[in-house]
Amino acid sequence: MKAFWPHIKKSKLRKLANSFTVFRALSGLPALIALTNKNFSLAWIIIFLGALSDYADGKLAREAGGGTKWGAQLDPLADKLLLLSPLLWLASNSVLPVWAVFIVISRELVISYWRSTKTTGAAASPGGKAKTILQFLSILLMLWPSTWGGIDIALRLHRFGWCLFWPSLILCLYSAINYLKSQTISDPN
Repeated sequence: MKAFWPHIKKSKLRKLANSFTVFRALSGLPALIALTNKNFSLAWIIIFLGALSDYADGKLAREAGGGTKWGAQLDPLADKLLLLSPLLWLASNSVLPVWAVFIVISRELVISYWRSTKTTGAAASPGGKAKTILQFLSILLMLWPSTWGGIDIALRLHRFGWCLFWPSLILCLYSAINYLKSQTISDPN
């Protein structure tokens, strides 16, 4: 694969990838503050940039021939910090049921603990990646500002995002089961 940034050293690509990860980890709080203050446009932009940073840090790490150990361990945590903030807000505003968000949070805590026991942070499974993509998409649609295209468009997008949340919840459970099965198979004790 031809490098996108052939003139940049691999160490700089890794640092840039880690910077995107840190940005994403720190984005959850400003997104939650924006939501609490009903600044949906700002919250949407923060979450969208966070989602883009998830793609960008992975792309940069691959271009560098692999990321850092620190980045591999922080990356899944950064996703969780960014995604859980709007999910908690959506549950607190009765857009999503609390029990469903509780399942997501529980899954993330269990898998985060499991991944933290791995020296490389443990790569995300295809199901885990699909879950994250669906969660980002679902959240962005449920939070679409009504000032962007009018209330009718926003309500349609909100409903579509709500509908996408349920397959993301199924993938959440499916990928958790697969992670835990792989742990049991590799460490039967």
